[in-house]
Amino acid sequence: MVLFRSAALLVGALSPLLALPSLAMVAPAPACSGTLLQLAVQQQGSAAFDRFRFDLGLEAEAASKTAAMQQLNERLAAVRRVVAPLTSGELTIPAPSTYRTGGGSSGPVRERASTSVSGVVSKANYDALIQAAGRLPGVNLRGFTAQAAGGSEAQLQTRLLRQALAEGKRQAQATADALGLRRVQLLRIDQRGGGPIRPMPYAMAAARSFNPDEAPAPERSLSLALDYCLQ
Repeated sequence: MVLFRSAALLVGALSPLLALPSLAMVAPAPACSGTLLQLAVQQQGSAAFDRFRFDLGLEAEAASKTAAMQQLNERLAAVRRVVAPLTSGELTIPAPSTYRTGGGSSGPVRERASTSVSGVVSKANYDALIQAAGRLPGVNLRGFTAQAAGGSEAQLQTRLLRQALAEGKRQAQATADALGLRRVQLLRIDQRGGGPIRPMPYAMAAARSFNPDEAPAPERSLSLALDYCLQ
C-alpha cells in the first residue's frame, strides 16, 4: 500500500517496537513540508528449531464406563513410563472424556474413554519416542510441531525488522527518484501485529521416511507501517 499526501502534516510519535526497547519513547516526529509517503511493508521468515511439540491420542473401550476408564488409566500409566524419560519438561494430559457407541443394529453398547498426551521432545529423541509410543495399545500419533530453538525467535524478529526497514527505505528512495526529489526522511514507524512463531504441524511425522531435520520450520511475520517525508 502506497499513499501520497502533499503539504504539511504533523505525524504521531514513533510506536514502540517489540524486542527493541531502545527505539521506544522517541520524541514526536517533525511535520512534513513536502510529500508524505506512506508504506506498508511485510517480511516473513523461519526460525531454527531443535525440538518438537508432540500430540498423542489415547483411547480405551469396554462394556461399561468404569471398565473403560480403568483401561484408559492403565494405558495412560504405560504411556507415562515410556514417554516421560524421552521428553523435556512436563507432559500435558487433559481430563478424559467418555461416550457410548453401538446399540441396536450397530451391535452391543460399548463405552469409550479418551484423552491425549502432549509434550516436547528433542530431535535426538524423536525416533525413540515414535517407536515407543507406536508399540503401546490405544495410542495414535496426532502430529508433531517444530518448536523454535532458544534465542532463534528473537534473532528472527531482529532480522525481519532490519529487512522491513531496508525495504521501506528502498521503496521510499525509488519513489523520491521518480518524483525528482532528493531528500528522504523517515517520520514514523508503526509495527502492525507481526504474527508470533507459527509452528507448522507435520501430519506425516510418523512415516518411516520422515527426517526430523526436514520438518517445516516455525515461521514469523512482521508488518510495518512507515511514513516518509520526500522533499
